[in-house]
Amino acid sequence: MLFKKLVGFATVLTLCLIMLGAYVRLSDAGLGCPDWPGCYGKLSPLHASEHIKAAVAEQGGTHGPVSVAKAWKEMLHRYVASFLGLLIVAIAVLAWRQRERLQQSPWLTTALVGVVCLQGAFGAWTVTLLLRPAIVTGHLIGGMLVLALLTWLWLRQTAPARTVAPPAESRHVKQVARLGLLVVALQIVLGGWVSTNYAAVVCTSFPGCQGSLWPDMEFNHAFHAVRELGETPEGDMLNVASLTAIHMVHRAGALVVAIVLAVLAIMLWRRPGMQVLALTLVAALTLQIGMGIGNVLLHLPLWLAVLHNGGAALLLMVLILINYRLASRVHHYTPSKRFVQP
Repeated sequence: MLFKKLVGFATVLTLCLIMLGAYVRLSDAGLGCPDWPGCYGKLSPLHASEHIKAAVAEQGGTHGPVSVAKAWKEMLHRYVASFLGLLIVAIAVLAWRQRERLQQSPWLTTALVGVVCLQGAFGAWTVTLLLRPAIVTGHLIGGMLVLALLTWLWLRQTAPARTVAPPAESRHVKQVARLGLLVVALQIVLGGWVSTNYAAVVCTSFPGCQGSLWPDMEFNHAFHAVRELGETPEGDMLNVASLTAIHMVHRAGALVVAIVLAVLAIMLWRRPGMQVLALTLVAALTLQIGMGIGNVLLHLPLWLAVLHNGGAALLLMVLILINYRLASRVHHYTPSKRFVQP
């Protein structure tokens, strides 16, 4: 079925785009083209080569935010994002035109189009507002939300939601699964805040940081949303103690996630037919924790940092899969536009 293939392709492409966005950000290429949507008003860095050369000369070399390589990284991300946006619009059109045959509500795809439009706005603001942490983090959240909605939509094409245990017995595992999805989502936000504030390298040891299990931390400005990159709201430089606070809160969040998901994995293991999901959850969680520790001990190598972002997206998809499998109602569509869905 064309619709199912398009949704599956869009889901995989979104996962790749999230990792590509992380690569652009972590390689300091976010301002490779300091305007939007083009590059110095041109279609590509090739057409803007004279402007890029002038910017490189003005900043004294390619070590600054602008270079030909960085411009291509940034524009490649924009090209892929634009293609994904058009693909999601096409999926929404198909969902409405084939709604009776699909027997599914088309409103999820409509919501997807809205999120993509907002995501495009965040992409523009990321550049025009010079990588302000709150905007860059919001852009990451938008990308993860697109992935989450596409994953749910793809699952709807593969099999209907079904009850895996009697409702009275499965209520608690459903609650823990929803809690697991919530804490993973919050941890992704914290991870984005660490990345957008470049706080990952402030701690280079594990489990301690800066020679202590409880290093000096300052929370006054660490999580203030309305400020420029590397600055306090008053315009002063953000100190190491603030960056340490950001980093350590992310570590604390990882501990909470590990505990909640470990409990969920045990509960799933005890449910008939859910052992594979339990093992998948444990594998994804273990991989993500391992990559997080590796980033600290290896001083944030680019390839591992990008994979850590991808691991977060993968863990989110696993939690969505689990919640879908635990859903107890089946999707229906009728011409009267009454929908019942998990």
